[in-house]
Amino acid sequence: MTTMTYDPAGERARVIGAHADGRVAIPTGEAQHVWRIAGTALLATRVIQGFVYWGGGSRRFIYAPSKLDAWGGHNWMANKFQTAMPGALFGTEHLISFLLHHFWLLYACVIMFSAAELIAGAALMAGLFTRLAALVSMVFSVVLMAMFGWQGATCIDEWTMAACNLAMGATLLLGGSSAWSLDNVLLRRRPSLAGRGWFRWGCGALPLPLGDLRLRNLTLALFAFVVIFDVGTYSYYRGSVVTPFHSGPVSPTRHHVTLTDGVVLPDGSVRVHAYLDAGTPEAPLHVVSAAVLAADGHVVEQWDAKALSALPKTSFANDYAYNTFAAGPYGIRAPMGAKATLTLPAPGSGAPGSGAVGSGAVGGDSIRLTDVDGRSFTTKLVGVAG
Repeated sequence: MTTMTYDPAGERARVIGAHADGRVAIPTGEAQHVWRIAGTALLATRVIQGFVYWGGGSRRFIYAPSKLDAWGGHNWMANKFQTAMPGALFGTEHLISFLLHHFWLLYACVIMFSAAELIAGAALMAGLFTRLAALVSMVFSVVLMAMFGWQGATCIDEWTMAACNLAMGATLLLGGSSAWSLDNVLLRRRPSLAGRGWFRWGCGALPLPLGDLRLRNLTLALFAFVVIFDVGTYSYYRGSVVTPFHSGPVSPTRHHVTLTDGVVLPDGSVRVHAYLDAGTPEAPLHVVSAAVLAADGHVVEQWDAKALSALPKTSFANDYAYNTFAAGPYGIRAPMGAKATLTLPAPGSGAPGSGAVGSGAVGGDSIRLTDVDGRSFTTKLVGVAG
């Protein structure tokens, strides 16, 4: 009988022979012993990394299925995706917008993403195809960072989770699972897997089939990617690396509304497009006052909270069907990411919400919306539209 052994550095295996029945012997020696200790030390990292993603998938499929119920209200994932749009990176806001306008494609993506989270998380916890599952978790981390990394009103929560998960995923990709894993059970039952490239790269019971130099280069490349991506996004979101601390290009705490395309209609009503593009997703915006201002700043027409609360659904032409502008008990209400064209009826028109005060919008220079915290958002009116 002959055996498979590792060279002194433990960096590659040489098939010297096999058992009489064709089975390849499992590598042994000091290098393998050290490898198994390292894998055991990563056990908590692997299980918790898996639990994070398994938890995300299981909440939607098992414990809180309303998150996948597109017909059951405002708890499903489309609403969550829309909240990410204002601060999303790398063009992902355009991808989200496209999906929000194509329901069945959106629904399929939500199901597939949730299933992938569930499967990858379970695989990491069990140590099955560990390296492949770790790579998938790294992809999740990058995607979630690009979409939600800007959110987190106090502790930049979403960045923290994505940054840590990316580093943990890279560590598991390099380190594998070693002992205490289903990968190791498969290897014990079928020792010939030790010579299969797909097993060495996709599972985690053995070291990667790389020489010392190539393994070092791969490790340094992953290290550089993780550090540059994590520290770079942190600097972009909050500074505090080479620049002073700041609240980000998109604030996760203070609501902000961008107003565009303001116009006075022939009947004296006012139309304007509004986009809630900053603030916390945990609390909606409440607009308690709308006013048309003259060039010198005095109010020529105004709608108070009572008038705004009486606006009919026809006053809101929402861009998306999920997070929407609508009349609420304290004026106009909007969750994060909502976009809509608002139409404010002329005073004295008899239309719902027309209980404005003033001399009419014709001749107005700009329109101003004011929220419950006293913040105002303004845009120019371009004149009377035909």
